[in-house]
Amino acid sequence: MSKWYDDLMAEVRHYREVHLVDPEAQGRVSPPAVPYFGQEVLEMALTALLQGENILLSGGKATGKNILAENLAWMFGRPVYNISFHVNTDSSSLIGTDTFVDNQVQLRRGPVCQCAMYGGFGVLDEINMAKNEAVSVLHAVLDYRRVLDIPGYGKVPLAEETRFIGTMNYGYAGTRELNEALVSRFLVIDMPEPDEDTLAQIFLYLFPSVRTSALKQFIGLFLDLQLKASHGEITTRALDLRGMLGALRTVQMGLPPLQAVTMGVTNKTFDPFEKEIVGDVVRTRIPAEWGREDVFE
Repeated sequence: MSKWYDDLMAEVRHYREVHLVDPEAQGRVSPPAVPYFGQEVLEMALTALLQGENILLSGGKATGKNILAENLAWMFGRPVYNISFHVNTDSSSLIGTDTFVDNQVQLRRGPVCQCAMYGGFGVLDEINMAKNEAVSVLHAVLDYRRVLDIPGYGKVPLAEETRFIGTMNYGYAGTRELNEALVSRFLVIDMPEPDEDTLAQIFLYLFPSVRTSALKQFIGLFLDLQLKASHGEITTRALDLRGMLGALRTVQMGLPPLQAVTMGVTNKTFDPFEKEIVGDVVRTRIPAEWGREDVFE
């Protein structure tokens, strides 16, 4: 690790000590399932957030966008509010809706409102699927005004600690180009595809007892599928790191590795021709005769 990175981490620790979390939001501060392995990207993200900027994580499937967002929130010790965008996400989904409490109309606060009040980290997942109505809510929240205007309830200024982390994939059904006004409110980080070293760190962190020979084959399988997807031979459906990790968990329970990978990877494709290609790649890496003892010590 570089001295710059050490200094950066010291700044983050100081920030965490100074900016305490409201007890009502403490339950949303939780450790990530997997650390993010990638110092250069971490340096960019931490620096931007320390300077009060919002960041947009852009990249393909399995590049660790959500893992990075979870790690950043944990490192800063902030509560996390996940906002997943889809065709039905409107302004009320973000701000909140009216509800009755003791025969009085009150606002049931949405995730953006709570994030603003408690100084949370709002993860704007698949932001390039957001409709115009939802995007309009974000404009004043993300720029220098840092305020959420709630019709009928007034304005809610963002807490000093509030940050937003957008994530986006290209080419997914229902996605579209982000307009210039929205993009200008973020610092953009292009997420690199996982390489052999990164994959090894992830697998060994989650499965420390995995055999070296099996580790090489599982990493090789992911990289083979990544290469075929980049060449357009298959879609990214089978390029599923979550599925591969889930398959390894079932192998730990005793399921034969080939069956496990079939569930976690091959069966993610529904086109018969593509499934045949993926199955062939899987069988070149995962022998049918393998059992649990061939993968784990």
